[in-house]
Amino acid sequence: MNTFAVMKYRVLLILPFFYASGTMAGEWSLGAAAGVGVSPYRDTDNNVTALPLIGYEGEDFYLHGLAGGYHLWKDENNQLNILGYYSPMHFKPGDSDDEQMKRLDKRYSTVLAGFEYTHYAFGGEIRALFAGDILNNSNGLTGDLAYRYPIHLNDWEITPMAGVRWDSKNQNKYYYGVSSSESRRSGLASYTPDDSFTPYIELAVRYHINQNWDTVVSGRFESLASTVQDSPMVERSNTGSVSFGVNYSF
Repeated sequence: MNTFAVMKYRVLLILPFFYASGTMAGEWSLGAAAGVGVSPYRDTDNNVTALPLIGYEGEDFYLHGLAGGYHLWKDENNQLNILGYYSPMHFKPGDSDDEQMKRLDKRYSTVLAGFEYTHYAFGGEIRALFAGDILNNSNGLTGDLAYRYPIHLNDWEITPMAGVRWDSKNQNKYYYGVSSSESRRSGLASYTPDDSFTPYIELAVRYHINQNWDTVVSGRFESLASTVQDSPMVERSNTGSVSFGVNYSF
């Protein structure tokens, strides 16, 4: 049971790990998650975000928190989904303490849609995703290739994951570029980033309290691409986050 991990610019909530891989068809889950993460933007404070989680796994349709989709093909070793998900990544000039950053335009959150393929082999999962902005905010594209390996130890499940995310030039331009008009207004240098590849690692630890309840603690680290680091809006070479969630399945 897999979804693309969605990212908020200040908080990374690693949503796939909040849904158990052994969920049976027709099973619902309710829960809550909270996370704290490091913002890549200049002089922008880290923040704590909490949100409810609703999950459903059906024979054809599924809902995983901020993502939902339809199983086009599913067997013991392969799964192909069409999916849509909300990406709350955004930038509010008022959230920065930097006077130049305060003069930039807002960057809005969006909804992306695309395809996700998962192959189950050797006890692990290889996942590939390709999606695009459907609200015409960035008009960007994103892709993700990752491998995760769940380790089961009685009531514990430890899942390391490593992957790389590709973001198109339009995607990076919207969230990290500085237009000529913004440059004149703010004093920051105008900047147009290229497309990028962002490697990341994640680790999640799930504890099954009983048949219905479980908790998850997860962490993520990303190494920002040089074209993102070079943006006048960015002050870091990496970002990270930790998240905690509680789930009830029925």
